[in-house]
Amino acid sequence: MKIAIGNDHAAVQMKKDISKYLEEKGYEIINFGTDTDESVDYPLYGQRVAEAVKAGKADLGVLICGTGIGISLAANKVPGIRAAAVSEPVSARLAREHNNANIIAFGARIVGLEEAKAIVDAFLGAEFLGGRHSKRVSMIEDIEKKYNK
Repeated sequence: MKIAIGNDHAAVQMKKDISKYLEEKGYEIINFGTDTDESVDYPLYGQRVAEAVKAGKADLGVLICGTGIGISLAANKVPGIRAAAVSEPVSARLAREHNNANIIAFGARIVGLEEAKAIVDAFLGAEFLGGRHSKRVSMIEDIEKKYNK
């Protein structure tokens, strides 16, 4: 499975650590993030990962900035993307199972490395449950279509 990963300057080390962790588990990582501590604009990296997921160049995405919020907001502007900002594994799992999230986002200033590993494990180990959740995801898609004409 290919995972697109993106980050801003606040999350360089965590991105490197999470990338290594996922590679050791057999995932192919596509790096769309910065590799320096020099200040950058997180929307660029959220957009790059979102576009890679939308285009099928990656199966899922992982975004990391200071809080995970800003970078997820940027990713969610790309049609077809459902990026969930979380700070613990249960929400990460449920974002995939109930919301069919295709990108997970979290904050390097909010969670530690072990919690970040648990978040990506929960997200990547879950699958969309469909059923009653399909209707709700379709409703989200309908809202998106209404404003993207």
